[in-house]
Amino acid sequence: MGRRQRISYVPVEMMDADMRAEMDRCRREGTPRPESSAVRAHVPACFWAFADSWQAIFRNGVCDHSIKELCRVYVSRSVKCEYCGNQRSEQAARQGLHEAQYDDLLNFEKSGRYDERQKAALSYAEAITWRLATDDAFWDRLHAHFTEPELVELGCFIALTMGQQSWLRLLDIEHHEVLPGTSASMAPGFETPEDLARSKSTPDYWARH
Repeated sequence: MGRRQRISYVPVEMMDADMRAEMDRCRREGTPRPESSAVRAHVPACFWAFADSWQAIFRNGVCDHSIKELCRVYVSRSVKCEYCGNQRSEQAARQGLHEAQYDDLLNFEKSGRYDERQKAALSYAEAITWRLATDDAFWDRLHAHFTEPELVELGCFIALTMGQQSWLRLLDIEHHEVLPGTSASMAPGFETPEDLARSKSTPDYWARH
């Protein structure tokens, strides 16, 4: 069955000035890119609830952004949200996160690509995403690497991105369809519509596994 988008994009020209400015930020900086925001724009309160929360606890906040980016893409790989999983945070790249660190996310405990703090954060994302039972050792590990404010922010962020990605994956939206023409925050190999189609057709495309 071919792709069939389930909820339409609100045309940018129908948005107010503040929403258009946020859409332009999505176009320039990505994460999120414009398409998901154009869906949320059907209800301005939803548009701003997400945009403001994302700004406060993903791009800013008390916990390091690159840790939150690893957890974001861990959720993408877990729930198979292709729209979200094919984006990368440019802010995290500037902080030193590199593409190879996205490759082992579902096998993070056995991987040599992550330090102990990153693995602890990913174990938190894993427990939230898969509703795992936890024990004192699990929490001792988290408290050894994170303050309580960091654990609150990280938990809220994981919950936010898990809920959004679990929803967005159902909508069958795609990149390069709203305010197209930039590669902002696209993963390597997904920078243009042609690149995206080619990468998604390869046998080793991540969502096939």
